[in-house]
Amino acid sequence: MGGRSTTVNAYDDPSLPIELGASIFVSVNYNLVNAANELGLTVSSVSAKERRVEDGQDDLVLGVYDGNQMLFTYPEGKWWSLAKLIYRYGPLALWRTKKLTENIVGKFLTMYEPPLFPFPSLSGAVEATGLLPATGATGLQFLEANGIVGGFAEELIQASTRVNYGQNLGLIHGVETMVCMATDGAVSVEGGNWQIFHGMINSSNIDLKLQTPVTKISKSDDGEWTVAYKPDGAKEATKEIYDSVILAGPLQYANLAIEPELEKKPDMIPYATLHVTLFASPLRLDPVFFGLNPGQLVPRAILTTLNDSERTDPAIMRGEGKHAVGSAGFFSISTLRSAVRPLPDGGEGGKVEYIYKIFSPERYGDEKIKKVLGVKDGDEDAVAITWMYRHVWKAYPYEYPRVTFEESKLADGLWYTAGIESFISTMETSSLMGMNVAKLIVNEWVEEKKKEEEEEEAREATKLEESAAKPVGESVKEETPVVKADEL
Repeated sequence: MGGRSTTVNAYDDPSLPIELGASIFVSVNYNLVNAANELGLTVSSVSAKERRVEDGQDDLVLGVYDGNQMLFTYPEGKWWSLAKLIYRYGPLALWRTKKLTENIVGKFLTMYEPPLFPFPSLSGAVEATGLLPATGATGLQFLEANGIVGGFAEELIQASTRVNYGQNLGLIHGVETMVCMATDGAVSVEGGNWQIFHGMINSSNIDLKLQTPVTKISKSDDGEWTVAYKPDGAKEATKEIYDSVILAGPLQYANLAIEPELEKKPDMIPYATLHVTLFASPLRLDPVFFGLNPGQLVPRAILTTLNDSERTDPAIMRGEGKHAVGSAGFFSISTLRSAVRPLPDGGEGGKVEYIYKIFSPERYGDEKIKKVLGVKDGDEDAVAITWMYRHVWKAYPYEYPRVTFEESKLADGLWYTAGIESFISTMETSSLMGMNVAKLIVNEWVEEKKKEEEEEEAREATKLEESAAKPVGESVKEETPVVKADEL
């Protein structure tokens, strides 16, 4: 439940959950914020979580690394933080980016309310918001058209698109680019964001079946859908009848047979392969590895961008996966927190260690991790890694520029939510499309009920007219209505 919003327990200790996938949401994510409040979940700001590194070296929040040198570091809560940004990038870049982000977010938020909501066509809704110029251009083109060029775009904004989507500005479209900059009020749920979706399901009073792959759905002549599913380990499939079916994940990965065949199938959209490496170590990140001086502070979050030569190479700027990452070799390395490693016998007094997360397009091997920690070749005595967890996601689609999107309704009674991923891929937008499809289904039911009532009223009115037209004293023969099977 919750898909990519998944936690892993460091050291297999339930008191140390670590986000493996979707890590944060922001203040304009109304569905997630409201759901967390309604469910009584504890929400903490990202800045509060970042202070969990308990060694006095926790004031350097962000660094941008290009594979050769640390281009920029950002200290949190210092008076010179903003001045440092302005000195490097100029005041116009910051101001224009802020205004452009607010403009894009404002247009997107109109999708939550009438007259746009609920939207039967995502393409139509995106056009109505005025966002097509942004989705139809690359992030680089969109930023340039709005006067945002140079270091701020190539360093900070591109570092954001890489950590969030593993894509450079030459590939990702303009709307998703600006989504990466809408970070005001970033928060997460204590214990894991998955609890939002777990709570939604638990409060819905549904019959939940996990580990139960659906293998086939078929539509009958009367419009009903037969859903065939086979619980893990079962020999025979079970079949159930439904009025409506919602496909809530990318159809291309569903391994699902649909009868009759859809007149138009959703596009096959390449999804990025993201390797997530979680590990714990008694060692801090090595400043020399990142081009800093020995003993210098290493930022808690290290994002990466391309160096000068890579930025002029279209094969890298527009590349995917390992062809996009550049000489840095990873998209981000974060120091998540410090923790006391449990002793084998469960006793107290373990050593303080640091828990890290790496995003990369390929497996980030142990030898590479040791280099990041400053362990020299041949140093067999160094204890570099004490706990590790690796996972590979099909994390998000490649957000190519486009001006049309998948329809929410694939056939009568068959609905699709994953089409919104090519527009914006976040927890919030997935919940928005779920809310949208739910409302569309309810509206259809209401319209169908209203139609039936109007037809019944029309029949009754016809009977009354016929009765009134009979001569006085003439008996009226009551007709037994014929009830068709599909009306039962």
